[in-house]
Amino acid sequence: MSEITHIGAAQFVWLALGVVISIGVPVAAAIIWKIKKKEPFLSILTGAVVFLLFALILEKPIQNVLLFPTSLGLQDHSVSGFLNAHPVLLALLAGLFPGVFEETGRFIAFKTILKKRTNRETSISYGIGHGGFEVMIILGVAYLQYIIYAVMINTGLFGSVVEQVAAQAPDQLGAVETLVKTIAAFSLSDLGLSLVERVFAVLFHIGASMLVFYACRDKEKLWLFPLAVFLHTAMDFIAVLYTLNVVSMPVWALECVIAAFGAGTFFAAYFLIYKKDKGMTAETNA
Repeated sequence: MSEITHIGAAQFVWLALGVVISIGVPVAAAIIWKIKKKEPFLSILTGAVVFLLFALILEKPIQNVLLFPTSLGLQDHSVSGFLNAHPVLLALLAGLFPGVFEETGRFIAFKTILKKRTNRETSISYGIGHGGFEVMIILGVAYLQYIIYAVMINTGLFGSVVEQVAAQAPDQLGAVETLVKTIAAFSLSDLGLSLVERVFAVLFHIGASMLVFYACRDKEKLWLFPLAVFLHTAMDFIAVLYTLNVVSMPVWALECVIAAFGAGTFFAAYFLIYKKDKGMTAETNA
């Protein structure tokens, strides 16, 4: 295991700043959008709840059991063993899960809870809720956990965690060591890179929400739903290829790919569909 026994003050500062930004900014953006556009909070909240239900409660457990059982402390089975031997297929399926689950969640939300919301602003409200809540979970909660681990490392309590992992899941010791090194080396540039990546991820979610919103509102635009699934799958497919070391590229190149998907999806949906919609007026309530 790593000999790191102390986390510096700078790491605590950057991690605390990350928690504040990743939680505070999405909340502020939701409030400003709600006030400016007089949108009901239900539209934003629906995006957050659907992400929680479809991505975290439904998608992740199923995905992990089928594709990554060792991440749950389970043994590889015939399916995961086959996919591990074919990493490109594994990456494709890993990308397909969020593509199908999250976009289907959007579709169901616009067809049920938000069925009476016909104004175009609802699509962006939902996207802010979905993407903003994802930022709060992926960065805010993660950085908060890092702070807790850092305190445990500095007080000597983290050793018990290492002992427990060594006794129950020795194959995960490498991941624990990587975690400690990540926390000890965490810098302002790491925080900045993560935040920039999340900005483009949120842009993607808002753009995808616009696509699915119009797919639900206009039968002639139903094709926008599978397009959203495809774009989501493609973006995550490339990210997983990188994670599995199937493709080799600098981190900045991967971030450029994510930026292209995020910005491209948002601006295409905004200028080609949203801005051209002059007929939908704001509803008073949802």
